Amino acid sequence: MPVMTVPTYPAARLVADAVQGHFARHITSARGRGGGELETPPTLAIAAIIDAAFWASLRREEGRAPRISLAFLPPENAKHAVTFAGRLPLLPAVLAKVGPAVERPGIHLGVWRNGDEFFVWGTTREVPAFCLVVEVVTSGLIVVKHRSEPFGKFVNVAVLEGDQIKIVDEGVGRVVPDCPAVVTSLAGAKDRTSGSGLTTVMIQLAASMRQHGRGGALLVVPSGSNDWRESIVSPIQYAVEPPFSELAVLSCSDKADPDDLGRAVDAIAGLTAVDGATIITDRYDLLAFGAKIARKRGSTPVEFVNVTEPVEGSSPVRAAPAQFGGTRHLSAAQFVHDQRDATVLVASQDGRFTIFKWSPHEQFVHAHRVDALLL
Repeated sequence: MPVMTVPTYPAARLVADAVQGHFARHITSARGRGGGELETPPTLAIAAIIDAAFWASLRREEGRAPRISLAFLPPENAKHAVTFAGRLPLLPAVLAKVGPAVERPGIHLGVWRNGDEFFVWGTTREVPAFCLVVEVVTSGLIVVKHRSEPFGKFVNVAVLEGDQIKIVDEGVGRVVPDCPAVVTSLAGAKDRTSGSGLTTVMIQLAASMRQHGRGGALLVVPSGSNDWRESIVSPIQYAVEPPFSELAVLSCSDKADPDDLGRAVDAIAGLTAVDGATIITDRYDLLAFGAKIARKRGSTPVEFVNVTEPVEGSSPVRAAPAQFGGTRHLSAAQFVHDQRDATVLVASQDGRFTIFKWSPHEQFVHAHRVDALLL
């Protein structure tokens, strides 16, 4: 039976209007381009689904926290749908109970409404662009997202953790000087399926690095230059000769099998779990892993970097790398300071993720905190 849902998780009510505005803008724009098949989700639905997901995340089923993805759409708009004979109420206890059946990536519980009442109608493996998706990442950590059009990756809209709310700033590229394309793409400022395929691969590398949970650093250096060696301790214990080019070849092919590309990405990202830094070119040729970063001869030590996070209300700060990370962050900042055409991706064991890039406009090393975009 469907039930009336009155949200009791305060953050669900606080974030609902901002999330509704985000979906309204994108769905209206999609209709203007002749696309889009969904109605803008009402604030009551947004709050109700977030509320149920949050309280479900605090429950345990056979000692394990649930991992659930909820998609707000009617069954007739879903593809590869499994429809339950009877509707299930949108209640935390129900979500926690059915959670083990849908915890694998790519499976969503379908949620729809009857007036102000909400119910779970079944499961789906595919959702249309700009469909509201609410995901339970872990206990107390909820992500609101949608798929970009037409078949792009998911874009995070908001992240809720306890009483902390982060709303992704799509306009980060307009307010942060020299913002890297990978950051603006992650923030949803442009469709991830358009533009540079190399940017898409960079996003996949970042996500895979974060997923292995061991922390790591990936140095992306210009092709055809050996200047980066001035900032690396020699000899490199795990140098690759000749450079391994599987990911480079796949990333440039329009006919590459996505599964092959994913395995190649995971292979490179997996090397970052080894102590030291993994080094690839900006065309994704693997040069080395386990490399030790050293300050370039004659260079000054990096004491401070500019730090931004692409969420609304966040203000830039100037901080020492040790204030928001450890030796990896300090080494990454030094490498970018000395090798200004390079980009460094740093994953922390606690899930934080930072992209270091030299800003010609600021004449400073800039640290872009993007954990909220990779959940």
